[in-house]
Amino acid sequence: MITFPGLQSPGRRQLPTNRRPSLRLPLHCLKVLGLSFALACSRGATPAASPEPAEAQKPADTHGLSVAPLAGQPVAVLPITMVLGDSAAESDSSYAPYRDRRMALRRADSLIAETLEGRGPEVHWVLPAELRKMARRAPGMLSDPDQMGQAMMRAPQLTKLPDPLRSSLRTLVAIAGGRMVFIPAALGFGRDASGQVHATLSLVLADARNGGVVWRSVATGMGTSPDAALNAALATIFPTE
Repeated sequence: MITFPGLQSPGRRQLPTNRRPSLRLPLHCLKVLGLSFALACSRGATPAASPEPAEAQKPADTHGLSVAPLAGQPVAVLPITMVLGDSAAESDSSYAPYRDRRMALRRADSLIAETLEGRGPEVHWVLPAELRKMARRAPGMLSDPDQMGQAMMRAPQLTKLPDPLRSSLRTLVAIAGGRMVFIPAALGFGRDASGQVHATLSLVLADARNGGVVWRSVATGMGTSPDAALNAALATIFPTE
């Protein structure tokens, strides 16, 4: 299965996998680089919101996001800051657009934004480009949205936004509007023996005002290229009806 670094316990016990066959990845998928990060944890009950509370969800499950309760509201979308690929994926020619880190982040942001606006047009998504403009207009007040440490939210045990991320997001939504923040926390790619590319995307929706994580999902998809795999993963979060 695809795993993100920092999500295993010290004993390297694997996280529970999704028991539904359609969501389980084969064992020959990506095992992402053994990079570890110190993750801050915060305890407390997550307030009920339109999606199922994050603490009631299994960490490795894919959960669709209901955007109807968010209709008409501004929702800030943080830029992704963590994109990784295994050696098999990186050696494939289709991975070329993702070999440069900056290009990989921008490309992932673009595909995520396209899905949000295409499948959730009723929501006013405040996309990363606009957040960066806001930060430039308010230097010293707003943190750089690319440097907030949002990748830590890939850790499934986090049911609250840890500081200083929480305080940064509270200031951000005070200017961007609304209270919810959509966080693409981490993206991983792998390629199996058949040549199929697999994508795993960790996503979080959080309430910036009270710090609660109200929705969490690990979206998985596969395709003939990283773009196709990422789009397939996003389609599981925002299915067309």
